[in-house]
Amino acid sequence: MSHVPETVTRHSLFEDAQALLVAPMFVAFAVLLFQQAGLLTGGTVGLAFLVHYLTGWSMGWVVFGLNLPFYVFAWRAMGGVFTAKTFISVALLSGYTALLPQVIVVQSVDRLFAAVMGGFLIGVGLLMIIRHKASLGGLGVMALYLQSTRGWRAGKVQMALDVAILGAGLFIRDPLSVGLSVVGALALNLVLAVNHKQGRYLGT
Repeated sequence: MSHVPETVTRHSLFEDAQALLVAPMFVAFAVLLFQQAGLLTGGTVGLAFLVHYLTGWSMGWVVFGLNLPFYVFAWRAMGGVFTAKTFISVALLSGYTALLPQVIVVQSVDRLFAAVMGGFLIGVGLLMIIRHKASLGGLGVMALYLQSTRGWRAGKVQMALDVAILGAGLFIRDPLSVGLSVVGALALNLVLAVNHKQGRYLGT
């Protein structure tokens, strides 16, 4: 049977808008689960967890503040449209992260479940964001910038940064919490590895 090429169509403004509205909410719910279970993750959200656990500052504001310096990298590496979408995504993530504890009270959650489900939720959220030509900012954008300017593989840079963040967690969290956080990171990367493959997704 002959293969019929599929037509590549761009995402509409409505499709981009729904992705930028919905994806950060998945990630924010994962943040809520991780907070309840005393866990953390990689990336800029992981940095925000470290600051949150050390200072007690609001996760929403910490996420927003930590991302501010990285918009320069986003602009230089990916351009203005990508940067604008990323800013919107991060702002909504920060808002959702601050709002969810006021509308959802998680009294008890199994920590392993929180790690796995939180990882899956972040993976799905990132997948949606990536497919709509945006990001959740921070270290991921810096990794893309280093790839475009120095030839460093973004995936390897991101992995090294995530390992460093989770390793730093050993200084402020117990080994079991960090171990469960690693499980969450593996769940996150499983979602991305299986679902984000070059050439399989036709929307642009």
